[in-house]
Amino acid sequence: MSVLVTGAAGFIGYHVARALLARGEEVYAFDNLNDYYSVELKRARLAQLAAFPRFAFHELDISDRDAVAAALKRHQDTTGIIHLAAQAGVRYSLENPYAYVQSNVMAQVVLLEAARTLRHLENFVYASSSSVYGGNRKQPFSVADRVDQPVSLYAATKRSCELVAQSYCHLFQIPAIGLRFFTVYGPWGRPDMAAYLFADAILAGRPIKVFNHGRMARDFTYIDDIVAGTVAALDRPPSETPPHRVYNLGNHHPERLEHFIEVIEMALGRKAQKEYLPLQAGDVPESYADIDASRADLGFEPKTPIEVGIPRFIAWYKDYHKLP
Repeated sequence: MSVLVTGAAGFIGYHVARALLARGEEVYAFDNLNDYYSVELKRARLAQLAAFPRFAFHELDISDRDAVAAALKRHQDTTGIIHLAAQAGVRYSLENPYAYVQSNVMAQVVLLEAARTLRHLENFVYASSSSVYGGNRKQPFSVADRVDQPVSLYAATKRSCELVAQSYCHLFQIPAIGLRFFTVYGPWGRPDMAAYLFADAILAGRPIKVFNHGRMARDFTYIDDIVAGTVAALDRPPSETPPHRVYNLGNHHPERLEHFIEVIEMALGRKAQKEYLPLQAGDVPESYADIDASRADLGFEPKTPIEVGIPRFIAWYKDYHKLP
């Protein structure tokens, strides 16, 4: 199997690419190494992947149709695409909306157009987000729920990606699966995510920002569980007409934000200074994944509680930053 992984220098993309390489697949990657967060961290992830002889990397912008087409001419034997590259972050979408339309929506169209040219393609798996549930009040969030009330531009672009995929699957019979990820954390994680931000601030003696005055809950999902669900999706292309499915990948166990902080404090052996703030624009108070469909179809079964996952993240964080 030859698999394209977009965003392989990113958090989830790195782990998915590594898992595929470890089971013997040929993996090639597209990533533009943008500076939304540390490029040094992205290059360190790529250095890990470069140790595998069946890995190849192309530095390019996936919204650039000519660059993508040129690169794919060298990989006409591609059997799978896992499209994880995106402009991430809910709050940053308030500052730079154009980046989200370009990197999320345009890139989805470019890759689906490219997929039409790949004669051996068996499945197109792409990243969506739990953010698409927006203003929905019913918990847990189910893939059967309506998702027409986005509360951020980021969420709107991710829902747009699902609709674009649906249309391509209908028109061109491209098998595709969208995965709505729920608050992923773990080693090699993003510096703009809660676990990293909190650990960094606590160790530096800075206050951590606790939004909605702590009245928040998230379905924090450990990276190994996300990888297992993503690879399972690649291996199980949809067979219905049109061949398009969407699944939740979450821990199915929302944690109170205050408890999440307590587990980080225990792993660090330090107490946090907390700055309580209102709910941020674009945020939702709670996320909780209904995973009945992903259990039934993908065999997805998250196994890692935060009491196990957070200490693993902290161990990686200290090692990466060379801390005692």
